[in-house]
Amino acid sequence: MEIKNMPEVMADIAVDLQDPNRMLISGLFRETAKDGSREREFLTYIPENTHNGQPCIVVAMPSGSNPGEVLEKTGLKAFADERKYLIHLVPAADNGWRLDGRDAMFLNTVYVAVNSRRYYVALQDNMFLLGLGDGADAAQQAAKNMASEWSGLITIGDLTLDLREDHSTAMQEQDQGSGELKIQAMRAQLPVWMFVSELSGANAGTAEYWRGENKNLPEPLSGQGVDYIWMPSPVRAQSEINEEHIAEVRVTTGTTECIRQTLETAWSYIGLARRHRGIGKKFLRYNKDPLALGATLHTLEVNGMMRKWYEYVPETCTPDQSWPLVVVMHGRGGTAETFFEISCMSVVARERRFIAVFPEAGIYQQFQGGLRNILLWSGEYQGKPIDDIQFIRAMVDDVRARNQVDNGRIYACGQSSGGMMTDLLNNCASDLFTATASWSALRAPKRMNAEFPETKDPCPTMYIFGELDPLNASKTPDPEFPFNLTAEMKEQVLGKMKRYGLKLEDVQIWDDYPIHWAAFPNAQGVPMLVIGMVHNMAHANYPEESGISYDQYLCGFHKDADGALYWRGKKVIVPEL
Repeated sequence: MEIKNMPEVMADIAVDLQDPNRMLISGLFRETAKDGSREREFLTYIPENTHNGQPCIVVAMPSGSNPGEVLEKTGLKAFADERKYLIHLVPAADNGWRLDGRDAMFLNTVYVAVNSRRYYVALQDNMFLLGLGDGADAAQQAAKNMASEWSGLITIGDLTLDLREDHSTAMQEQDQGSGELKIQAMRAQLPVWMFVSELSGANAGTAEYWRGENKNLPEPLSGQGVDYIWMPSPVRAQSEINEEHIAEVRVTTGTTECIRQTLETAWSYIGLARRHRGIGKKFLRYNKDPLALGATLHTLEVNGMMRKWYEYVPETCTPDQSWPLVVVMHGRGGTAETFFEISCMSVVARERRFIAVFPEAGIYQQFQGGLRNILLWSGEYQGKPIDDIQFIRAMVDDVRARNQVDNGRIYACGQSSGGMMTDLLNNCASDLFTATASWSALRAPKRMNAEFPETKDPCPTMYIFGELDPLNASKTPDPEFPFNLTAEMKEQVLGKMKRYGLKLEDVQIWDDYPIHWAAFPNAQGVPMLVIGMVHNMAHANYPEESGISYDQYLCGFHKDADGALYWRGKKVIVPEL
């Protein structure tokens, strides 16, 4: 199989506006990542017609193996072609896999390189590790040292390293500078499936290590081709709203060769997991496929670009009456599909009986010379701004044409770039939206690619951000304000207070762990602006924010047939602008 070099200038490759999130290249490519002080090669296989944001599998290959042969003979290529996943092949060092921690560190450095968005967009939510042959030891060691970043581990081959006796150093916590990627390198539960000749020696010791990390039950189950399945305890002492305790340890004996069927078997469980950022750590949860959960996929061409969204109408939202509508927007580089899962807003929609839609952003070019189809709200292509407000309005019209929507209860929320877009809609589409909740960002004019006229009536705002989020929280104390916001975010907050006619001295402050709250009510006591800072959280949202935003804020507002705003049944007196 031909190994190609990556294009020097990704910006030279045109985007197909009928399929804007499709990867711009396909085939087997050379890439490099740092191995100490030197650059070391790994290879990336991208199937044709793969879309950004798909799962990635980092493979520690057997020593001395050929990448093309590994792809073909193991079934990895056919597996990736069918699912449109990315495969990252990591050869062993010159003298084989080193078990002093250096090769484990390199595998984890490949994780970082894959997330750099130089040639494609990968997501830290769905990164998996596969070790083949003697690469199984290095993969096990890498997973142990950075368990909080990987979503799952598969090894096929007998081990020589007992993880209980491994003392190699974990990658240090680090922020990659983009805001989205933060390496925490913490101990965490991790789904593991091992294929070994027999459960003894290092194989047994490593399985025991992971059983301890996952807090599995002592007695294994078996069945469906698995000899040992150690399950998580069915007794839960903690809520699973934000993290689901799903990590099993599975061992299949008598098999140490990787073939397509082995991959399919392992993926049937390992591929179910996803890893997301949250309070103090990264959470592990089951993947929530929108279509499998009853959502429908819709497309609409707007200004020459094919746009898409997932639409979730719970069974309880019957057509005999009108229902609230919540628009939920993903962050930069994310997708409608992944944010359906990350936000868990569909769960809130089912329990609270409203329609939820998950649109996908337009595109932009994040780096000079870089690829031009990274998903971003209010982006641009070839120097021309993309009007995502027009898209959102067209989408809402399309949804209303097919569903019974309460026009006085249309809300918006979103994270990061989606939070900025939410706030843009708050300022420039308040005729359509009743209230909004921005997570991890407010509208930042310096980051916008176009000016939009503001609509007349102020739209109530909730703004939630992480205490450790460098894009929102400043490290410099602010003696005049309840929070240490960055200058950019503080400017937006003060602008809203002026627009709403709010006074800083009227602030109401309280704690509802893990959120420290500040509300700025108007003269009637209506909380036109509410800000929440989440303890010990970086640039992210966590599932519980969806329920908090809807229950504590959004649903309290509605408009009547004349467009007048109400808060919990009280008509809001809007100041003259």
